[in-house]
Amino acid sequence: MNPKQEQFLQAAGSAVTLLHDPAVAAAWDRPSALAKFGVSGLAGHLARQILLVPRLLAQPVPDGAPLSLLDHYAAVPWTGAEPDLDSETNVAARAGGDAEAAVGATALATAAGAATAALAAALPAEPADRRVHLPWGPWSLSLDDFLATRTMEITVHSDDLALSAGVPTPALPQTVTDTVLGLLVTLAARKHGPTAVLRALSRAERAPATIAAF
Repeated sequence: MNPKQEQFLQAAGSAVTLLHDPAVAAAWDRPSALAKFGVSGLAGHLARQILLVPRLLAQPVPDGAPLSLLDHYAAVPWTGAEPDLDSETNVAARAGGDAEAAVGATALATAAGAATAALAAALPAEPADRRVHLPWGPWSLSLDDFLATRTMEITVHSDDLALSAGVPTPALPQTVTDTVLGLLVTLAARKHGPTAVLRALSRAERAPATIAAF
């Protein structure tokens, strides 16, 4: 198993534990920490980051060279713009989360756990050059880069869901957080410029208002 696979599975396992937390079910019908997302929809969106992987692996391997990880983030329409809660991307994300959550808290957590267990067996057998086609863009990524995007999404949305349910944010292995933070810092520097990120991390008196990567 390579490091990207291991990090994804560690993040996924942590998310499954969070999804099983009774506090998530208790908050199921409440608004979440994210505007226009209910707790149930946010839980569905988090679980979808796991469930999407076996679904895409079941599809034929696409032709052509994949985009690099950073070129992928440069190509998606939502990274460079100011957040728009009613954009097509955000509306689709909420609808997808609600659809996953329609089965209920217990069934959603169980499905995410089953997918994680199945992927622990399946991922190491995938070829090193395996590619996956992304449903939201006319391009593919290498499997490792796709898993890196899911690891980042799981890490960020686990914090969102934990806050929404009133429980501590799950602690992840340092290798996972190092990878996620490295990716977010790189994307933030692309969006705001390296000087803004440098100042935010080292000079509070000159820090910009935000260096959010998205």
